[in-house]
Amino acid sequence: MIPYFKQHSLYESEHSKFIKSLKDKTPGMDQRQQEGRALLWDRPSTSLDDQKRRLDSTVKQQAYVYQNKV
Repeated sequence: MIPYFKQHSLYESEHSKFIKSLKDKTPGMDQRQQEGRALLWDRPSTSLDDQKRRLDSTVKQQAYVYQNKV
């Protein structure tokens, strides 16, 4: 009998099998995925002066935007 914890380590979901086969069929997909992530999410760091200027230029918003100003 296989121990309980080993049974789960042998399991591979349909999703995992699909992703693994997709990566095997499409070489270079990991590289393109990283490039796409860098394009959308990775931003260069900003200087402290730029951060302060951006913070100072924001307009404060009231707590509930649909309420009339009191």
